Amino acid sequence: MTYDQKEKCNVIIHSASVAAAGAGAGLAQIPGSDNAVITPIQLTMVIALGKVFDVSISKSAATAAIASASASVVGRTVSQFLLGWIPVVGNAINATTAAGITESIGWLIADQFDKGLLD
Repeated sequence: MTYDQKEKCNVIIHSASVAAAGAGAGLAQIPGSDNAVITPIQLTMVIALGKVFDVSISKSAATAAIASASASVVGRTVSQFLLGWIPVVGNAINATTAAGITESIGWLIADQFDKGLLD
């Protein structure tokens, strides 16, 4: 990955992670409701990352890439159901996990684009 590509990925991934954190924090008391907001954020991130590597990726291919990279969503869902309903604490936990998972997915996908594994 070139320096320029890494810088572009940084901006894309961190922006998506901040947006996901905001959605996670704002919707913490309604279990599962943030998925409707976070999934499009992650789809947009994957498509934007593809552009960094000159790969045109469809929405369905981006969805498949996210699905294969997001096995950790199960842990996030469990933490949300156990602690997400608690005001303040739940918001913080939900925001942190949403951002962390989005960040992880972003860098995993960027690495796969860089290695030519996604096209």
